Amino acid sequence: MRLRCRAAAAVLSAGIVLAGCTGTDAVDQNAGNDFRFHSANSRGSLIKVSDRKPAADFGASLLNGGTYRLSQDTGKVVIVNFWATWCGPCTVETPQFNNIYNAYKAKGATFVGVDTKETTRDAPKAFVKDNGIDFPIVYDEQGETAVRLGNIPTGGMPFTVVVDRSRRVAAVYVGPVTPKDLEPVLDKLVAER
Repeated sequence: MRLRCRAAAAVLSAGIVLAGCTGTDAVDQNAGNDFRFHSANSRGSLIKVSDRKPAADFGASLLNGGTYRLSQDTGKVVIVNFWATWCGPCTVETPQFNNIYNAYKAKGATFVGVDTKETTRDAPKAFVKDNGIDFPIVYDEQGETAVRLGNIPTGGMPFTVVVDRSRRVAAVYVGPVTPKDLEPVLDKLVAER
């Protein structure tokens, strides 16, 4: 049963990934006022404020115990990065994010990592410890957080969702992003009121 659920989640995830675009083209709004993101932003771009849709609240257990809810960071810019230790680009990107996290947390921005599709907590715990990662890491063995957040495209790892101070999705980046990609975006978002 578990394998069937994982397979269904993988098919669903693969089915929602399309070519990159920005603005209203990235958002599918239906009559029920539900939404899903069916593509991604180009690096460094943001969804226009008027086109941003609310990020659904999600809650999950943290890698080292306790729980995290996106709503606890309402009022901050939140970078939600989906990663795993089995993903080569993720193991380069995540330690770099720790530096940005430390540089921007006093400015009203924070990070949360979502460790996805790991069979145990051992490898990610060791990675976080060995790399001195300070920001919270959610443990998401089933890979469900992206779907709960708003059907974010999850065709590959890593991917990053940027949420503005009003808890609206401001950008979705599929694939690795660098500090150089994120810093201008964060500067714009922390300046928004």
